[in-house]
Amino acid sequence: MITTRRIFLASSAELQDDRREFELFINRKNKAWVRQGVFLELVLWEDFLDALSPTRLQDEYNRAIRACDVFVMLFFTKVGRYTEEEFETAVGQFKATSKPFIFTYFRNAPHTAPRADLQSLWAFQDKLKGLGHFQTEYHNRAELLLHFSQQLDRLVANGFIEFRPDQSPQAAPAGTSEQATLTGNGAIAQGSGATAVGAGGVFVGGKNTGNIHAGSRIG
Repeated sequence: MITTRRIFLASSAELQDDRREFELFINRKNKAWVRQGVFLELVLWEDFLDALSPTRLQDEYNRAIRACDVFVMLFFTKVGRYTEEEFETAVGQFKATSKPFIFTYFRNAPHTAPRADLQSLWAFQDKLKGLGHFQTEYHNRAELLLHFSQQLDRLVANGFIEFRPDQSPQAAPAGTSEQATLTGNGAIAQGSGATAVGAGGVFVGGKNTGNIHAGSRIG
């Protein structure tokens, strides 16, 4: 049985390359984790049908946010009103249900953004401080993916993400020889239900029709 954890990725279009790398990272993680019973479903606004709807398309995004387990927000030189609305939706859902887990990442890199864009960035950073939720800075995509990978590992450690228990080893077929070195001076037990006899002794269990060589007797 596969357990699905939904991750909503929010960001402005200026971080399109970061979004693409994040998606590839999740795909690679799934190749390893799906064998252990966990699938990470990445929810992106690009995946929504851009068609006429009775409600705003943004309302569809907000519904998806309320249904997700993890909310990741990336921002750089500006925070648009829709991206900020998505963050507020995630915070409201967290206050009501204790989920989703919310991660905010700020790309701290050189830029030539106009002051008008930076005003929205600064206002959003002030909002984060007021909530007691501080951003994680990253300088390149490798840092972003490394940090989020570590957060996924922590979600595994606290039990929010649970891997499927390993299946018990199958019993050996009848007639199969089993050998184990036991405590004692070279004692060996061979065969199903075998027991070592004495230091250096050999006991062979099961039906044995061939010759058994137990070594030379000393003393």
